[in-house]
Amino acid sequence: MDGPQTETWQRLRDQLARVEGDFETSATLPPACYSDTDIFARETAGLFRKSWVGVGRADRWRAPGDYAAFTLARVPLVVLRDEAGGLRAFANSCRHRGTELLRGEGNCRHIICPFHAWTYGLDGHLAGAPRMERAKGFDRADYGLVAFRIEVRDGFAFVCFDDDAPSLGDWLGDFSEMHAPWSLGTMVSTRRREFEVACNWKAFMEVFNEYYHLPYIHPKTVGDVYDAPDEIDKVSGNYTTQFGTTQGTGALLADAQDETLPANPALEGRNRQGTRYTWVYPNLTFAAGIDAVWVYETYPLAAGRTRVAMTLCFPEETVARPDFEARVQPYYERADTLLDEDIPMLERQHAGLASPYAEPGRFSHLETTVASFAHWYAERLLAG
Repeated sequence: MDGPQTETWQRLRDQLARVEGDFETSATLPPACYSDTDIFARETAGLFRKSWVGVGRADRWRAPGDYAAFTLARVPLVVLRDEAGGLRAFANSCRHRGTELLRGEGNCRHIICPFHAWTYGLDGHLAGAPRMERAKGFDRADYGLVAFRIEVRDGFAFVCFDDDAPSLGDWLGDFSEMHAPWSLGTMVSTRRREFEVACNWKAFMEVFNEYYHLPYIHPKTVGDVYDAPDEIDKVSGNYTTQFGTTQGTGALLADAQDETLPANPALEGRNRQGTRYTWVYPNLTFAAGIDAVWVYETYPLAAGRTRVAMTLCFPEETVARPDFEARVQPYYERADTLLDEDIPMLERQHAGLASPYAEPGRFSHLETTVASFAHWYAERLLAG
């Protein structure tokens, strides 16, 4: 936003400066943050490529050779499990002439370029390069795949492109201690669904984390399931979290509360009476409930287009039940039903945010985690 855009950027900076840490006095994010292509480029470079970014549950890759190829922050990426059982993240680009190596998901013993058959091991080393014997000074050891940092914490996998970024432990702060009651690392993923939405990635993350819309968008499905939430928790990491009690389980629709699976055996006390909603900045959010955990990752494609992944997880003991597949269907129905209710409104919201006359608003006390993210986001966009 240099040159002719300087005046626009200065106006945006003034608006971002009014996004404060206290929801009671803070403005909402400027609408341009949801629709402007220049801002989208800024946050791609300044947020996604400098943060630890969630790429889902680690048990998405169960066996050596399991891989998933996708785009993250405009970077074609491959995540796979190597022969030693660890996760690896590589640029999805052949070191010969840049061909995309893998697509979709699957399992492989080696990574073979479909163009000229350069072959890589699961650890990224170049194992074979046919007909390169006349290239002077060519050493296969110099042409392994470009690797990125990847780590697992509490069952979630995180990738970081920036070697100068803090450690994942520093990034997450007290995340593990806050979520210890749910034993997240032992939860088992049973269903993953991916889809695209015609809205900005932040708007999708926001609707999942705020209570304000429940009686208006979900009046018959879960509007009466959720009680008013607790105050937002004070945390030390790059995330926000809030607990609230529920009438039954938040993982089922209001008319399916008699179809509950057993509660998470790790939970005790008040944690068995509600749901903890957490947003790990920038793009991973989940709800840790009485009997299940449902997770969303967002992958920005454009200012107004987002790839979303939804995963449902259950305790090991629950998944081992012989009747699990039959009993879990109402949980899947709940997840799909709420998406069907949320998405049309998110797309309608995006149309309004894209107006050149849209202006920042104010937060309700039922949007405190959204306000917390907005402050985090504003600080980093201004710093960038």
